Amino acid sequence: MEKQATQKRNKSINTGPHLEAVYYTDPLCCWSWAFEPVIRQLMNEYGEQLSMRYCMGGMLSGWNNYHDTLHAVSRPIQMGPVWMQAKQLSGCELNDTIWFTDPPASSYPACVAVKCAALQSEQVAAQYLFKLRTAVMLEAKNIAKKEVLMAVAAELANENPLFDAGKFAAQLTSQQAIDAFRADMQETKYRGIRRFPSLLLQVTGTKKSLLLTGNRPFEAIASCITQLVSG
Repeated sequence: MEKQATQKRNKSINTGPHLEAVYYTDPLCCWSWAFEPVIRQLMNEYGEQLSMRYCMGGMLSGWNNYHDTLHAVSRPIQMGPVWMQAKQLSGCELNDTIWFTDPPASSYPACVAVKCAALQSEQVAAQYLFKLRTAVMLEAKNIAKKEVLMAVAAELANENPLFDAGKFAAQLTSQQAIDAFRADMQETKYRGIRRFPSLLLQVTGTKKSLLLTGNRPFEAIASCITQLVSG
């Protein structure tokens, strides 16, 4: 049944209109890490019929003014239980020790780094973002530190010859990268996005759009795409 549903879905999207997606997220968002397999499946199944743009929401500017009333988080050490809850509910692999050993002071440096990678291409940005998440979510590395951001870039350069680590280093603190992140935060605010991950789906050339908030299974999103395309 699942194979038939996939074949039917692929046939529908391959003969249908092009889709554009804006993925609102943050490198430090544990639920976005849990959502990663869904994003990858979307890109694999819909292929060239779906273009993805990554929008960095800036979840954590700093701990002095951060307070998550829903989860009662106002200090780094309180973020650990939130990550463990995400691990238990989603089944994803997650290492919460970063919040006890070397907690990131902000997600802004990582967000700027993703936008810096995006200056080369959205594909590079997606690859760099995944490696950033892997570094902090699995390896407990502080992605608020420049040396970690650079190390992740060097790792990506070894795997992807199209990524220029030297150019990345030169642009990491550039006004262009900072302005790109500011534009993302403004867009996130304009859209009223208060929860990550969020996914905005649009049919190219039309006014058809749908905003999906929260970590959802692939089949639920695929069903929404079918409804969106069919009107």
